[in-house]
Amino acid sequence: YDGCHINILDTPGHQDFSEDTYRTLCAADAAVMVLDGAKGVEAQTIKLFQVCRRRGIPIFTFINKMDRAAKNPFDLMDELEKVLGIRSCPVNWPIGTDGDFEGVYERSSQSVLVFDKENNDHGASMVTEKVSGIDDPALEKMLMPGHLETLRNDIELLDMAGDELDMDKVLHGQLTPVFFGSAITNFGVEPFLKHFLKMAPEPAVHNSTDGIIEPDDTMFSGFVFKIQANMNPAHRDRLAFIRICSGTFERGMTVNLARTGKPIKLAQSTQLMANERANVDTAMAGDVIGIYDTGNFMIGDTLYTGKQRFEFEPLPTFPPEIFSLVLPKDTMKAKQFQKGVQQLAQEGAIQVYHNEYNETVIGAVGQLQIEVFNYRLENEYNAPVRLQSLDMSVARWVKCEGTPEDVDRVRSLTDGRTMMVFDRFDRPMLLFANQFTLNYFIERHPDVELLEATEV
Repeated sequence: YDGCHINILDTPGHQDFSEDTYRTLCAADAAVMVLDGAKGVEAQTIKLFQVCRRRGIPIFTFINKMDRAAKNPFDLMDELEKVLGIRSCPVNWPIGTDGDFEGVYERSSQSVLVFDKENNDHGASMVTEKVSGIDDPALEKMLMPGHLETLRNDIELLDMAGDELDMDKVLHGQLTPVFFGSAITNFGVEPFLKHFLKMAPEPAVHNSTDGIIEPDDTMFSGFVFKIQANMNPAHRDRLAFIRICSGTFERGMTVNLARTGKPIKLAQSTQLMANERANVDTAMAGDVIGIYDTGNFMIGDTLYTGKQRFEFEPLPTFPPEIFSLVLPKDTMKAKQFQKGVQQLAQEGAIQVYHNEYNETVIGAVGQLQIEVFNYRLENEYNAPVRLQSLDMSVARWVKCEGTPEDVDRVRSLTDGRTMMVFDRFDRPMLLFANQFTLNYFIERHPDVELLEATEV
């Protein structure tokens, strides 16, 4: 668009899938945060914002649904600072917020984008009126008198006391540019995108075990941040999504998989836009491509060319809060059951553990993940299951040597409200009934080191 190549990564807004969102954000160079003008900052927004803050990536805020009754824009800015802890700088300003929306005033170009609610043409007939400034008499013919007086007072206050648009702070995630509009009517979306293209950063550098990897390095490198099975159930396909960090991807090239040290040929590559797929012959740093996967890849895998082996920073894995014992309803379908559980675990859809009896235990951040897991096993793998909820809500990895003696020692410390399981790398974990049980365990056994997050 307009001479720029953009990769759009859409993530689930539901907080139950925040871990999937985190992994996707590791592949992004900037984030667009969409807020409801009437609701302001919502609970899931806080969780997702914290993910962005950890990475320090630029955040661009689009305050939506301004064609309906909305909060005072100053109150919305105040929420951004008090709830999310980030300063804001409005690039444009709404005119009318009580269901009488007339448009937005763009501060830098001193122009008014007029909103016509009578034309239901998704913004095709939008009119931009250029004025000489906020005091231009021409505004009196365009806007309602009360709105014009409020607009002039608001802009004067913003110019005197508001934050300036400091691009250095924006690029370090310390200041967010704010835009107002109405996505459903396509009002204010195109101006936002044009500003985004000017402000958003180019592909960033990435840390690795071999130092900083620059996007203009000639060596190809990238990492797997998402795996999705059965995108086309009729073909049982499986895609590994790769963020390219440096060099040029060429279809059919052979790369090294850092985890195994083995060469892999990237023969089938694709890019997706909604339901459409297109084959990809070449791609550059910053691009995201899908590689057809037969089970070679795992989330967090590093791919590279050249002789020097290295790996990118691992993607964090967070402890789940809901746990269930999973058993196949039909023991004759044990093979489908094992395959389904393994593939969904590799996707990161849920986390899979096993107990000392080698029974399958799954963990999830939210109940919706458990329901999706149950549905997909039955419909995609023909392996209906029985789920037995476990009365556990807190999980911690155990930092130990991993020897049988070490594991047995920690297991001997568990009781009815504590349970030991093992993750897919056979690392021991302890599940606790609640935070009180965890605190009591830590108090009684200070020699056992517990970790809240590990790395894949």
